[in-house]
Order: sequence, then C-alpha cells, then structure tokens
Amino acid sequence: MNVETLNLSTSHGETTAHVARPETTSAGIILIHEWWGINDHIRDLAGRYAKEGYLCVAPDLYRGRIAHDTAEASAFMQALAIDDGLETIRNAMDAAAETYQTERFAITGYCMGGTFALRAACEIPEVKAAAPFYGDTPEEKVLAKLKVPTLFIAGKRDAWINEEKVRQLQEVAAKYNLPVEVVSYDADHAFFNDTRPQVYDAEAAADAWQRVLEHFRKYLG
Repeated sequence: MNVETLNLSTSHGETTAHVARPETTSAGIILIHEWWGINDHIRDLAGRYAKEGYLCVAPDLYRGRIAHDTAEASAFMQALAIDDGLETIRNAMDAAAETYQTERFAITGYCMGGTFALRAACEIPEVKAAAPFYGDTPEEKVLAKLKVPTLFIAGKRDAWINEEKVRQLQEVAAKYNLPVEVVSYDADHAFFNDTRPQVYDAEAAADAWQRVLEHFRKYLG
C-alpha cells in the first residue's frame, strides 16, 4: 500500500487529499471526513479501503485544520459552506481520475462526511455508489435527484440523525422511488469510530463494514 498527498485547487483556496492506494486498482473510494478533519482515524480508514483493493482519496474540506474538541469541530463544520465542500469533492475526483487513471468512484463519509457524501451522490452524477454514515439529508428537491445506489447507515440511539430524520429519508425515497437502502443499528452516533470508546460499537461497525464492501463491490466491481 502507498500513502500519498494529492494537491487540489478550488475557488475557495488550495487544499490536499490524503491518498491510500494499493499497487493496482481499477476503482476509487472518495472518503469524506468527520467534523474533526483529516485525523489518524480517517487515514486509518483510507488504509482499510486500500487493503480491499480500492484507491481511497480523502479530500481535506478543512484545508489543514483539525479540531481538538467538539466546540472547535462544530465551529469548523458550521463555517464550511455546502458549495465549498462539494467543489472540493468534485476536484478530488477529477484529480484522482487524472493522476491514477481511475474512472469509477464511490463515495462514503461519516458524521459531517456522511452529510456531504449523500449530497454529493445527489449532485455529482459520475458517482457510482454511495454509503453515507449517519449524515444529515439534503432538502427534498435535492434528494429527489438521487440516482446513485445508496446504502444509508444509521444508529437508532443517534440524537442528531435520529429516527425521525431517518424516517423522513425513507419517505422521500419511497415518494420518488429513489435507490436507497437504510440499515439502522442499535447504536449511537459515530458508532463506527473505534477511537471513541464511549460510542464505538464493534459488532455494529463490523457488520456495517461488510455491508459497505458488498455494496461497493456490486457497483464498482
């Protein structure tokens, strides 16, 4: 596995993407970080995808900043405009396609990253599959555009992306016949993050990981 940095240029400023890649790959995963930024956990996740044979590209939506507490993380997230994040994601896909000759991409993300992953799946038609983890959903007119096969991972004890929000997602998906499958675990928000023992759920995380890999294999090969 190789670990590299990909330079990105956007209208909002320069940034980078953390890249983990196997020796040979035919498909890529765009990994969107939590509200903490590109930290060790995100780099570890990129490596996990690379070990499964995928080029994993994690664009830095915070341009080098890493939050050290929830107040700072919340401030960073609130200051990040949707169009800024989406432009960075688009640029990361384009740069990765050009640099690594990879044409097929799926997208995933966690917490804030799940919000951006789902939004990107609605607005970037080149994405082949999506697996957002406990992210917020866009407004109905945006969600209605979703054509990407999407596996939405939720936690039943999540106070932010709560059961009401998940139910609303399912109702809109049914209304527009959207390709959305929801899997809810008896777990808290951020249950996939094994660096946070207060919320990490090993059993739910292991099952979700296998489901996501199966989803990506189905649509990426």
